[in-house]
Formats: sequence, C-alpha cells, structure tokens
Amino acid sequence: MSATPPDAAPPSAVRRPADNFKGIFWVIVSGLCFVVMAAIVRYLGSDLSPFQTAFIRYLIGLAILTPLVLFLDFGGLRRARYGLHLVRGIVHSVAVLCWFYAMARLPIAEVTALLFTAPIFTTIGAAIFFGERLHAHRIGAAIAGLLGAIIVLRPGFEIIQLGSIAMLIAAPSFAISNLIAKRLTESEGTTVVVAVLTLLVTLMLVPAALMVWRLPTLEEMAWLGLIAAVATVAHYSMTQAIAVAELTVTQPFNFTQLVWAAFIGFWAFGELPDLWTWIGAAVIVASVTYIAHRERLAANSRL
Repeated sequence: MSATPPDAAPPSAVRRPADNFKGIFWVIVSGLCFVVMAAIVRYLGSDLSPFQTAFIRYLIGLAILTPLVLFLDFGGLRRARYGLHLVRGIVHSVAVLCWFYAMARLPIAEVTALLFTAPIFTTIGAAIFFGERLHAHRIGAAIAGLLGAIIVLRPGFEIIQLGSIAMLIAAPSFAISNLIAKRLTESEGTTVVVAVLTLLVTLMLVPAALMVWRLPTLEEMAWLGLIAAVATVAHYSMTQAIAVAELTVTQPFNFTQLVWAAFIGFWAFGELPDLWTWIGAAVIVASVTYIAHRERLAANSRL
C-alpha cells in the first residue's frame, strides 16, 4: 500500500486538465476568504497592532487545525519534511508581518493589487523549478490580470509609502512560500501542510507580538476569532489549489481578489469604486473567464 496520504496530490508532471479546473475553483474560494480577512484586519488596524493581530490569528488557527491533524492525518506528521517546512515557515512569517503592516496602513484595493505581483513570481518559479509549460493562453491571462490591477491602481502608484514597500517584500515572499508548498503537497496531505505552517508562523510571530502586546477587548477577540476561521479556510483552499493544479494555470485567478475587494470595500467601508476600478475589474474577469473556458475545453477533450 502506498504511503502517500489520501489528500496528497501526484507530482505536477502528471496533472490532468480536469485537476486544473478544480484548482481554479479553490483559488477563487481562497481569494474571497483572503479579502474578507483583509477587511476585518483593516477594521481592527487602527486600534490593535498588526503584529499582535497576526499572532492571535495564527494562534487561534492552530487551535482549529490541531484536532483535525490529530484525528485525520496524524501519521502525516511523522512523514513531514520538516526542514522544508521550516524554510517555508520563515519566509511566510516575513510575508505575513509585511502584509499585516501594510493592511493597517493602505486601502484594501492597493494592498490587494500590490499582492498581485506574487502570481507573476510564482508562475515564473513554477516554470523554472517544476518544468510547467507556459502556454500562450496562460501567459496572456496572467498579463491581462496584472494589467487590470494596474488600471485600477493607476493613481495609487504615484507615492511610495512604507506600506507599499512592505507589500513589495511580502509579494515575492508569498510566492516562495507557494512554490515550497507545491513541493510539499507532492508527498504530504493538505491538512498537514497547512497545520505545520500555522504552528511555525505562530511561534515565529511571538517576539513581534510581545513587543506591542496589550490585552484585547472581548469584541476584538471575537473579530480575531473570525479572522482565524476565515484565514484557515483560505489557506486550506489555497493549498488544495496548489496540490491539484498547475501553478501556471491557477495564478491568474488570484486577480479575482480585486473584484471581491471592490465589492467588500464598498459594502463595509463605503468606498465607491471609480470608473478605473470597474474597467480594471472587467479586464480581470475577462481574463479568468477566458482561461477557465480553455481549461474546460482541455478537460473535455481528455474525457
């Protein structure tokens, strides 16, 4: 009997187009969850340090994931490649601290758009390290999605703020984390990959959190609990997408986050998207719709 856990994916070299379509679904779910989390962090950012927010979010997430790992895939912990997990934990911790710092200081749409440079790094890395083919329609979709983000943020790139610099550090760091996760999911289950990352990031965020610690109110703890729950679903969905699909296929669909950010920003903060936001969002939707159509055709041709 194979030692590979039931929710681990086969190596990327044998991915089927049908798996790519499933990965697209998981990326879209993950994007929605990340934007909801960003909105809550933005709401709390003026009163609670982003470093403390990040630590408590991961601590609660760890409490959620621990029982799942113990009951569903405890054996996977013994097979885990902890050296690779440790490298990912360090890189991801840097990305998380930068993201939370930027989220408390910049508009949601700007943080989201700056994060869109991460799929470009991930797509290039997937081609270099995993040998994934950069088909013309995949490259085109990635470029079109990035163009949509630039259209939305056209006025925002004129002033470079500390939050923007933090995001320029966070984006490639998240890309590296995704590439390592891709390697890990070839032999380990999704639950274990997410749980080990959550444990390592929690431990690494302790010093930063202690430097700014204050006792959260009950209302803040309730919001932080919601952040942890939504973020855990987001990370699980993202890891599932990484496990079942090629990174060069799924990365363009991260741009749908900008659409979610526009709607949630309006609903939660009364930020009415301007004309450029709608034009950029239309470009993003068109790009992901096109690639979804191409991947569905590819899947049907193999049936």
